[in-house]
Amino acid sequence: QVQLVESGGGLAQPGGSLRLSCVGSGFTFSEYRMGWYRQAPGKERDWVAGVGTDDRTYYTDSVKGRFTISRDNAKSTVWLQMNSLEPEDTAVYYCTAAGMRDYWGQGTQVTVSS
Repeated sequence: QVQLVESGGGLAQPGGSLRLSCVGSGFTFSEYRMGWYRQAPGKERDWVAGVGTDDRTYYTDSVKGRFTISRDNAKSTVWLQMNSLEPEDTAVYYCTAAGMRDYWGQGTQVTVSS
């Protein structure tokens, strides 16, 4: 069955870094656009970043210059490198795969606090 398994969340200080990973299985990873969403407490789930099947990358304005999304099709993995973290980045981060069907991971908590 299809699985997206995220890891790498945790607690970081403001200005710190975290790297999220998402491993996909059960589908042809290379044929899917991969992305990350996040949901802060009491707020809607928002799109953060995406990487196309052609490796083109896209970011929401609030993370441009701080976050980097990348993928390795051979490893069926997408990463989100998060630098210069801010308390406003605190959220549950979800990995997504978009293609013939859309798939979601279970989410990983990121907390930015001193």
